[in-house]
Amino acid sequence: MPGDGKESELTERIETFMGQLRQRQTPGSYNVAYTTLDILRRVVSQTRWQTAKDLMVIVKREGKRLVSAQPSETVVGNMIRRVLKIIREEYARLRGQNEEGDQESLHKLLVAGVEDDDYSLSLHGLKPAVIEAINEMMTELESSADNIAMQALEHIHSNEIIMTVGRSRTVESFLKSAARKRKFQVIVAEGGPFYQGQVLAKNLAEKGIETVVITDSAVFAMMSRVNKVIIGTHTVMANGGLKAINGSHGIALAAKHHSVPVIVCASLFKLSPQFLVSSDQSAFNRFVSPEEVLSFSEGDLVSKVHIPNPVFDYVPPELVTLFISNIGGNAPSYVYRLLSELYHPDDHDL
Repeated sequence: MPGDGKESELTERIETFMGQLRQRQTPGSYNVAYTTLDILRRVVSQTRWQTAKDLMVIVKREGKRLVSAQPSETVVGNMIRRVLKIIREEYARLRGQNEEGDQESLHKLLVAGVEDDDYSLSLHGLKPAVIEAINEMMTELESSADNIAMQALEHIHSNEIIMTVGRSRTVESFLKSAARKRKFQVIVAEGGPFYQGQVLAKNLAEKGIETVVITDSAVFAMMSRVNKVIIGTHTVMANGGLKAINGSHGIALAAKHHSVPVIVCASLFKLSPQFLVSSDQSAFNRFVSPEEVLSFSEGDLVSKVHIPNPVFDYVPPELVTLFISNIGGNAPSYVYRLLSELYHPDDHDL
């Protein structure tokens, strides 16, 4: 509203975050997710609304703006959907209903259908209830990487050889946690053209973990020696597939050929209800400057070729053995159930 200082400050924060998303100045999915939740909490507390319906319209409107700033950052949309589910749950709780009862089984959904509710009642206590639930979710985010790392000893055993690619902070903390009590070797594929694997290898070696860096082309040759592959991912798709760092698909294929299990460390905030595959590159992928592949100083050659430099690979669910999230381990086939617990069906398309 004009003249409202809080709302103008909120608008400025949203615009600043959108600029950071466009310029990719917010490193890591966790930071993007946390900042998105912080902004949505401010939207709930500082905008003017009367009913849950009004609030959901506002959250969706601001959410669409954030998603449009950087469509490849799927965690932004995930956090918006989580907040919308929170609003629905708190509304139902305050009204004395239990929406979860309507979602107990697929059979019930198909036969009975979910009772329609327009969320138009003005309920006392809805705002503090929603803000408290968002605070709880932010606390869950903060502890998600630690909860995954705590499970490391269940999956990494003494004298094993582990392979990974690039640098995932979640995988890094997972391996460091296991190294406190187990001795094992890590083979790191460097993950060209960004070579983040070299950073991971350096960090692991500093903690006393025996580490070997290999080129991406050597993955297949080394896979026969490997006990298990542990990778991170940018997004877990609705079908259990991965949108992971470039080179992940090659590692997963090599692992399948040699019957090596592929374990994916991913917090639940990375779970998306979207079905995006590599055939839809404009929506699925992000392309960056080819400077890392072919320097612009090679002017004559650069002008004659087209060099796409994608950031992500699509890894189909049949190549993944196990997901380790902050609530435990699950097979890719269980993703549909997690989706029903995290997101409301009406919010899958924002």
